[in-house]
Amino acid sequence: MTGELHHHEDSVETADAHRTVQQHRQKQSVASTDLRRVPTADVASTDQRPSLEHTRSHISHHDITLFPTTSTTFQEVNPEQYTRFSPRRKYAITAILSLCGFLSPVSSTTILAAVPEVAATYNTSGSIINLSNALYMIFMGISPCLWGPISTIYGRRWPSIISAALFFVFSIGTALAPDLASFFVFRMLTAYQGTSFLIVGNACIGDIYAPVERGTALSAFLSGTLIGPAFGPFIGGIIVTFCTWRDIFWLQTALGGLATVLVILFLPETIPEKKIEELKELSATQRYKRIMHWTSPIRVGVLLFSYPNLLIAGLASSSLVWNMYSLLTPIRYVLNPRFNLTSPIQSGLFYIAPGCGYLLGTFFGGRYADFIVKKHIKIKNKRVPEDRLRSCWAFIGIVTPACMLVYGWSVDQKVGGVPLPVAAMFIQGVSQLFCFPSLNTYCLDVMQAKGMSAEVVAGNYMIRYLFAAAGSAVCLPAIEAMGVGWFSTISTGFLVVSAAMVWATTIWGEGWRKAVDRKKKAKRVQRAQQELDAKGASEKV
Repeated sequence: MTGELHHHEDSVETADAHRTVQQHRQKQSVASTDLRRVPTADVASTDQRPSLEHTRSHISHHDITLFPTTSTTFQEVNPEQYTRFSPRRKYAITAILSLCGFLSPVSSTTILAAVPEVAATYNTSGSIINLSNALYMIFMGISPCLWGPISTIYGRRWPSIISAALFFVFSIGTALAPDLASFFVFRMLTAYQGTSFLIVGNACIGDIYAPVERGTALSAFLSGTLIGPAFGPFIGGIIVTFCTWRDIFWLQTALGGLATVLVILFLPETIPEKKIEELKELSATQRYKRIMHWTSPIRVGVLLFSYPNLLIAGLASSSLVWNMYSLLTPIRYVLNPRFNLTSPIQSGLFYIAPGCGYLLGTFFGGRYADFIVKKHIKIKNKRVPEDRLRSCWAFIGIVTPACMLVYGWSVDQKVGGVPLPVAAMFIQGVSQLFCFPSLNTYCLDVMQAKGMSAEVVAGNYMIRYLFAAAGSAVCLPAIEAMGVGWFSTISTGFLVVSAAMVWATTIWGEGWRKAVDRKKKAKRVQRAQQELDAKGASEKV
């Protein structure tokens, strides 16, 4: 039964559409045959049976639903899927995934503390080195379009092993880069591999944890992905103060090697059924065409933009990531002159504040999201995925924007000294860990039963890291043009608008999902009807 739940809509649901149309035709054929066999007198005596006449005149192929008994009811995954691993094994899997999720994001910010030193090595400017960071984010945003479908087709384990090994190799290339061009190339290749950990990690959590405990587990996993960017500049600051900037990437290489070993030895396959198993009966040509169709990057974007609720979750996550990277990227350029800091390690200390906030939020954000889910299950006697979003309203719409304003204007107007912006960064770090687990888990909750958890997470990360790239690229020029206060105000507006959209999704998102599903089912049934009609016509010829 678990396998049935995880077949992709393009195969199983289309086959169901064919069966539905065929069953309807058979019923019509049987009804017509029975009528022809009944004597005339009997027909006259049974003319008052409304069910026969009603059925024949009312049903058409436009009215047929794909799942007649549960056409738009939210479907749960077979609970047995979540009992395959013991609690201790789940903790170990989550810990490995958290370490892997730490790697790519930490690499995106460790270089920030060493930008002047890297620029001096390659005889270029700090703006050019920051551009490499923006390109790093862009490639982190592009790669989910590939890693998401691949992890559904071939499972979670092998993509994790391959990406970990390539991350290790490309980190060596970055550390040894002899010129600026090779530095850029290896940075981008590292980013492309590193995002796999984020996609596969989220999907694995969805594979092994039930919805009522998924938020807590995802919070632990996300702690690695968020602590990495926050502590990265501090780590980089220490290294560049006492060693060369290339040692930053040698440390990254060592961590990549450790992750590769752990994944090979201890990460099991978590997906209940790989899509590749659907292709066993097909010819080589048919398998190739199906795989090319499944791995098309367009599919991830189409899925994201097909469902308004998923697009809003992606934009809300993007607003948080935009704020995070536009806050972290310019610290050395904004706070060093503000507080007369002279060394990388001094400015690196400021990154500890949001990092500690992320660490503290790990223990509460996911648990609070799961608490809200359980609370509304008791109220409604059923689980509605949108209820999870209630846990992040106040944090994305009030707490995080307030912290951004306090940080920006306290630095801009030179008030509050060091404690005020540090406190704002710390509280914002805690607040974001109340938002990300809720938004990420919501995406998994909605698409888990459709067997598309990796694809929906891929779409979410695609849009959020494209916004992160934009934030990294424009923050310094924007701050120089308008000041950190007004730039923080604009970022705050992005957060508030996102919060309003999340609120709307909580209220109306279930209806949006059902409307999209109805349209998709109608199209599939219509397509199945056309295929059967064409097949029937060819058989007659």
